[in-house]
Amino acid sequence: MTPSFLRAFRHRNYRLYFFGQLVSLIGTWMQAVAQSWLVYRLTGSAQALGEITFAEQIPMFFLTPVAGALADRYDRRKLLLVTQSGLMIQAAILAVLTFTDAVSVRWVEILAVSQGIFAALDLPVRQSFAVEMVGKEDLPNAIALNSSVFNAARLVGPATAGLLVAAVGEAWCFTLNTASFLAVLAALAAISLQPRIITPSKASILAEAGEGLSYSFRTRPLRILFLTMGVVSFTGLPYATLVPIFADKILAGGATANGMLLGANGLGALIAALVLAARKSMTGTAHRIVYAGLLFGAGLIGFAFCRVYAGSLALMVVIGFAMITSLSSCNMLIQSMVSDDYRGRVMAVYTMVLVGISPFGSLLFGWLAERWGAPPVVAAGGACCVLACLLLRTVLTELRNEARAMMGTVH
Repeated sequence: MTPSFLRAFRHRNYRLYFFGQLVSLIGTWMQAVAQSWLVYRLTGSAQALGEITFAEQIPMFFLTPVAGALADRYDRRKLLLVTQSGLMIQAAILAVLTFTDAVSVRWVEILAVSQGIFAALDLPVRQSFAVEMVGKEDLPNAIALNSSVFNAARLVGPATAGLLVAAVGEAWCFTLNTASFLAVLAALAAISLQPRIITPSKASILAEAGEGLSYSFRTRPLRILFLTMGVVSFTGLPYATLVPIFADKILAGGATANGMLLGANGLGALIAALVLAARKSMTGTAHRIVYAGLLFGAGLIGFAFCRVYAGSLALMVVIGFAMITSLSSCNMLIQSMVSDDYRGRVMAVYTMVLVGISPFGSLLFGWLAERWGAPPVVAAGGACCVLACLLLRTVLTELRNEARAMMGTVH
């Protein structure tokens, strides 16, 4: 009998997808860490780190609404096969350039933009694909398990990348990421789904994308959640861009410390995802968004001023736990409120707010850190997250009542 926290594993398609994603995401995290370290090694600049993150994530802001419309109009499995193949090619090019010593910051920027384009098209489709594999009953569990696989990879990938970079260089991380995409492509090819009923539309893709944006921001509970997430994304999430600065200049641990800090962050996030997966109802979801968000902001402030390696590792665990608890709970609440007709487009807005806004924060925070230092910048971002969640707390009762009216099952 399948344990309750693995309810989505009852579905063969989801099992295939889960393990394919696990392998692929480990490679993705290895590349992310190795790429950050490569840029830092080439430039020694916090501003350059912010610029690369901006180049990689800015397509999210502009393209995700279009991707959401595509997800609602076309076969999501086929769309994922295209986007994952594109990401694999990008990783292969970066590996070749690094192996041949032809890599430069300019090349990394160009490839970061191409990666961002494919990722912008990929994420909303992936977010809305789970319901096709498991149905609405097991959707909250699938969302939590998706978060767990993402963060299990974040636990293994960065630590492995830190050791590999220190031992043999960044190119091997890019090569292993290229190979890892074969797992998810094989899983997607093996998945067998009932054809989804798609209502034909005469509207253009851009018109449907605009309708998704309009629906998301005219619906008050969604608007409140997205505005809060926007603040957290802009001011809180850029901390990850500056981790190499803390690892090298503040903790004097180099590439290995960089990987271990991000691995500790992934450990906390994995614990949070598993705790959420074990829950059998949506009870307390709105409260978790608020209080975990407060803990996330407080953890950033503590990390900014910690000068002890073990303490920094512990705080990264807390930050990862709080961040995923808040953001995954927000994902669950949003997906439980929206209809299937709008699911792809609403999840595109979720992706745009969560991932598409953070590059602006990364660019600004990298610029500020270059001038004022990383610790005060990260602390200020944490304080902004605390303030945003305190404001959300003032309308929490109204939010819960309006969400209950939309979905009828939130308590």
